[in-house]
Amino acid sequence: MSYAKPIRRIAIVGTGLIGSGWAAHYLAQGFDVVATDPAPDAEAALRRFVDDAWGLLTRIGLAEGASRDRLRFEPDMRRALHDADFVQENGPERPDFKIKLFADIDDATPVDSLIASSSSGITMDVMQSACTHPERCVVGHPFNPPHVVPLVEVVGGAKTSKAALDQAMSFYAAVGKKPILLRKALPGHVANRLQAALYREVAYLVEQDVLSVEDADIAVCYGPGLRWGVMGPTLQWHLGGGAGGIRHFMEHLMDGLAAHMNGLGQPDMTPALRQTLVDGALRQAGGRSVAELAAWENDMMAGVLKLRGV
Repeated sequence: MSYAKPIRRIAIVGTGLIGSGWAAHYLAQGFDVVATDPAPDAEAALRRFVDDAWGLLTRIGLAEGASRDRLRFEPDMRRALHDADFVQENGPERPDFKIKLFADIDDATPVDSLIASSSSGITMDVMQSACTHPERCVVGHPFNPPHVVPLVEVVGGAKTSKAALDQAMSFYAAVGKKPILLRKALPGHVANRLQAALYREVAYLVEQDVLSVEDADIAVCYGPGLRWGVMGPTLQWHLGGGAGGIRHFMEHLMDGLAAHMNGLGQPDMTPALRQTLVDGALRQAGGRSVAELAAWENDMMAGVLKLRGV
């Protein structure tokens, strides 16, 4: 089946932090959005989130027709889904819950509409296992917060069709995202695994008393982190190879990098080390709340995206 129909109405299932971010993003992209969540205060919380995010989204850039008035909340999931062109699911990360939820979503959604999950840890093989139409189910995992960060990791299950994956990639690209296609499922997908790899070494260096938590963060932010916001590590090694580019790097410099790879540490995440990391983070926060830090970070990221023309 082809899933290349026009997408005008998007259903958001689950309006926690991730679902609310998706709702704000799709509204800013000019879609009609219907959201559903069984929590008693879900609608009020969602609308507060969208209102709070709208100034930042305006700065990033609103699409033609973007309006908060195009948000509708529907407590009954079947009614929310019966005319949805695309579904973005954001339910709790429990396999048993996801299996039933996906079966219910599949039963209520038009058969030619894609169903995407924001799941970060449950494979699509599991989630689609009780669906009548599993071929249209994909993972569309955002990088938090979804209304600011463009990355989306797309991966299917054994029963997902190529047409569904192709259309998911095309759709996310069309709505301002930077989708990547994972050829196989792995726990944590890709970006979270990259974060884990870096933080393993940060924790190890702190554990070995090589440097403080604050200096480790400075080393990332004011060193390679600046470059990573412009281009990825492999393309950076192309620059590192000088006039000979990546070929010169692989032939003459990779052995040194490989030696560093082989020497990376494995920290013992003891209570003492965890507390050291906590203390370092709180010192850097300087009394600012998590919400205040998140707002500042989002504002900085919006500026970077504007510079990049994203």
